[in-house]
Amino acid sequence: MAQRKWQELPNNATFSILSRLGSIDVLMSAQLVCKSWYRVCKDPRMWRTIDMRNNGDPAMMDKLEDMCRAAVDRSDGQLEAIDVEHFGDSRLLKYISDRSRQLKRLRYAHCDYVADRALIAATAKFPLLEELDLTLCLFTEKFLINLGSRCPRLTTLKLNCQFYRDPDHTEAELNEEALAIAQNLPELRHLQIIGNPITNMGLEAILNGCRRLESLDLRRCLNLNLDGELGIRCIEEIAHVRLPHDSIEDYGYPADPAAPANPAIRRLNQADSLRLLGRLFLDVDRRDQRQEPREDVDGGGGDDDDEFDYNGYSSGDDSLGNNDFAYHD
Repeated sequence: MAQRKWQELPNNATFSILSRLGSIDVLMSAQLVCKSWYRVCKDPRMWRTIDMRNNGDPAMMDKLEDMCRAAVDRSDGQLEAIDVEHFGDSRLLKYISDRSRQLKRLRYAHCDYVADRALIAATAKFPLLEELDLTLCLFTEKFLINLGSRCPRLTTLKLNCQFYRDPDHTEAELNEEALAIAQNLPELRHLQIIGNPITNMGLEAILNGCRRLESLDLRRCLNLNLDGELGIRCIEEIAHVRLPHDSIEDYGYPADPAAPANPAIRRLNQADSLRLLGRLFLDVDRRDQRQEPREDVDGGGGDDDDEFDYNGYSSGDDSLGNNDFAYHD
C-alpha cells in the first residue's frame, strides 16, 4: 500500500484537520510536520479560536505565554475566543486586548496575577464580548461594576470559587459580587458562581436584577438556605438551576467541598489563605521576579514569527525529539 503523503493534501482538508487540534499542539508539533502544514498554521483563520488549556506544569509557563502571544499575532485581529489557563497575567491580558477587538469569548482560569485595573482596561476593548469566565481568578466588585457598561453584549458570566472572606465581614460584604452583578448586568442569560459566599440577600438581588436568566449555577454556595420561598422562586423563574449541594464532578476544579453549610463565614483553609495572600500582590507581575519586563508594542498585532521561530522547542525542551528548525515563507 502506497504511503500517504500528508503534504499533498488540499489546503482545505489540511485546515479542517489542524483546526481540530489545540493551539499548543499546533505550535509545538503540527506546524513542524512539513512546509505546507506550516503555511496553513499561519493562516489567521486557524487562530480565530485559541485554546491554551494545559496541565499547569510550572516548567511550561514561560513557553506557554510566548506561544499565546504568537497565536494572538497570527490571528491578525480576527480572534473571537481564547482560553488561557494557569499562566495568564495582567500583561498578557493587555497584549490580547490591544490586538483582539473582535473577541466574543474570554476564559482566564487559575490566573492569580491579574489586577483589577487590568481587567477593567481589557474589557473596555471588548465591546463584542458575549461570554466571560474568570475561574479561580482574583477580582473585586469594582471590576463587575464597570463590566456592564463596557461589555453590553455579555450574556454568560462565570465567576467561580471566590469563596474566601475575612471572619469579620458583614453579610453585605459577603454579597458584594452578587449585588454588583444584580445592579450592573441585567442582560445576563447564564450565571455560574460556584463556591461563592453569597447569602439569600445576594441571591434575591440577582433574581430581581437579572430577570432574563435562563441558567444559574449555585453549586458550593453553602451560605444559601433554599428550603423556603427563595428556593421555590429559583425553580419557578429559572429554567436550569444547579443547587448548592449538587455534584461538582463535571466542574474540573476543587470547590472547597469540605466547607460547612453555615450562614457564618467559613474558616480559611490553607488553600484559601494562599489565595488571600495572592490578593495582596495583585499588582506584582511574576515576570518581574524572573526577568526584565518586556515592552508591549502598541497597535495591531502583526506577525512576529521571525522573532519567535519556535526554534526553542528542541529535543531538550519537549518529548517531540524535533531538531531546531522552522519553516519560512
